Amino acid sequence: MAAKLKVTQVKSTISHIARNRATVRALGLHGIGSTSVVTDNPATRGMVRQVRFLVSVEEIADEGKRRTGGDQEKA
Repeated sequence: MAAKLKVTQVKSTISHIARNRATVRALGLHGIGSTSVVTDNPATRGMVRQVRFLVSVEEIADEGKRRTGGDQEKA
């Protein structure tokens, strides 16, 4: 499981129920094309699942764990 999710709003919340509008706002989205990076946990996965028809989702790999040590000097 990735450490972060990149959530982008692709459809308008106009004419959708208030619960869906509130979920999109809680994900940090403000309009079509708006993107937010949220932590990947069961709570945010559930929020994304509830509004899956309004957003697109990408998993972002955890950058801290990818380090290979290339910055260190060779002895």
